[in-house]
Amino acid sequence: MYETDVGIITGKTFPTFDPRTGEVIANVAEGDAEDINRAVSAARKAFDEGPWPRMSPYERSRILLRFADLAEKHNDELAALETWNNGKPYEQAAKAELPLFVRLFRYYAGWADKIHGLTVQADGPHHVQILHEPIGVAGQIIPWNFPLMMFAWKVGPALACGNTIVLKTAEQTPLTALFAAKLFHEAGLPPGVLNIVSGYGPTAGAALASHMDVDKIAFTGSTDTGKIVQELAAKSNLKPVTLELGGKSPFIVCEDADIDQAVELAHFALFFNQGQCCCAGSRTFVHESVYDEFIEKAKARALSRTVGDPFKKGIEQGPQIDPEQFAKVLRYIKSGVESNATLECGGGRIGSKGYFVQPTVFSNVQDDMLIAKDEIFGPVQSILKYKDLDEVIRRANSTRYGLAAGVFTKNINTANTLTRALRVGTVWVNCFDVFDAAIPFGGYKMSGVGREKGIYNLNNYLQVKAVITPLRNPAWL
Repeated sequence: MYETDVGIITGKTFPTFDPRTGEVIANVAEGDAEDINRAVSAARKAFDEGPWPRMSPYERSRILLRFADLAEKHNDELAALETWNNGKPYEQAAKAELPLFVRLFRYYAGWADKIHGLTVQADGPHHVQILHEPIGVAGQIIPWNFPLMMFAWKVGPALACGNTIVLKTAEQTPLTALFAAKLFHEAGLPPGVLNIVSGYGPTAGAALASHMDVDKIAFTGSTDTGKIVQELAAKSNLKPVTLELGGKSPFIVCEDADIDQAVELAHFALFFNQGQCCCAGSRTFVHESVYDEFIEKAKARALSRTVGDPFKKGIEQGPQIDPEQFAKVLRYIKSGVESNATLECGGGRIGSKGYFVQPTVFSNVQDDMLIAKDEIFGPVQSILKYKDLDEVIRRANSTRYGLAAGVFTKNINTANTLTRALRVGTVWVNCFDVFDAAIPFGGYKMSGVGREKGIYNLNNYLQVKAVITPLRNPAWL
C-alpha cells in the first residue's frame, strides 16, 4: 500500500489551493480515523509479515537509491508541484530544496547497511550483545512550509532502519508527498511499507498520534500542536515522540560586523521561504554602535525584495500559504504598530489576489512586544538594539523557544562565547540555514524533543535490546 485508499469509506474530499490566487488546484481524498486504522493495519502487516524488515540492509539501500535517482529525474515536476501547492519560489524549490531532498535519501541509503549493534564486556562469564532493531510502525506528521524536505527528514531514516510508515501530510500541501509515494512504488518499495494519508489534524492526525498499534510518532509543526501530539501519544500506548517545533531565533550582529554582509544575511535569515521557517532569524539583535546604519540598509534591502508569481524567474518571495496565515501576519504587523515599534517599510498586502505580504521591517522593537515574543511565521523583520554581550545573551535566551540562532562577527572569541551561551540546538556563525544531510537539527526548551537529520535521527527509529547468554569455561573474558 503506497497510498492508502483514503476517502473511499466516507467518500469525502477536501480542496487544496494555489496560494497565488486562492483558486482550487484539486480535490483530495480526506482521510479520517477509519482510514488511519486501515493504513496502520497495512503498515503493521508489512512489518510483521512482509519482506522490508527481513530484507538485507543492502537491498533496502538499493531501493532508497533508486528512489533518489527517480526523484532527481523528476526534479522539475516535483519542484513545480511544490511551488504550485505551497507558493515558494520555483527557483528555490528546483535548485536548492530538491537537490537536498535527493541528497537526504542518498545519505540515509548509505546508512542502511551500517546500522549495527555492540558487543559489551560483562563482569562475569556472559556474552552480551546489544541489538539495534527497527522500532516498528512509525507514524509521521509533516508540515506545510517544507513539504518535500520534511518528507525526506522523516521517511529517509525510518526506512533505512527497516520500519514501516503511516505519514499524514499537511492539509494545505498534500500533493508532493503523493507524487513521491508513486516514485517509491516505481523504485520497488514493497506493499504496505509507506502509507500516505491526506487529511486534517483533529481527525486523521489525532487518530495517528493516539493509535494503539503505532510504535513511534514524529511530528513537525507548531509548539501548541506538538503538545497535543505528545499528550495523545502518552494517553494511548506511551509511544515515543520526536517533536520539531516552533522558534523565535535570535540573529546577533556584533559591533565588528561588516554591515553590508550582515544586512544581507539577516535579510535572508528572516525572509527566506516568505518567513515561513521555524528557525527564521526573527529577532535581529544589532549592537548599538552600528544600529542606525543597519536599520537604513535593512530597510533598503527589504524595499528591493522582489515579490510576485513564484514561477517567474528572479522572484524572491511568493505568497503566504493560506488566508489564515496571511491574516495572522497582518495582525502581528498591526500589533507592532500599536505597540509603538517603528514601521520602517511594508506593513500591508500586495495586490488583491492571493496572499502576498509586503516585506516588512520594524525598528525600535522591545522585548515585551508580541512581534518580539511570538512566532509570526511571515516576512516581518524585528530589529532590536543591544549594548554588550552579557545583555544580548540574556535577552536572546529569554524565550520559551530554543531552536536556532545566528551570530555575525569577525572575532573568534566573541563567536565562541556566544555559541556556548545560547540555549539553542543550532548556531550558525557568519552563515544561516545550512541544512546539510549530516547536520542534526532540533531544539532546546519548547522548540522540540529529539533531533532530525544526521546520525542522531536514526536513534528515533531504533529499539535497543540487550541479549545475555552464559559462557561455559570461556578461554577469556
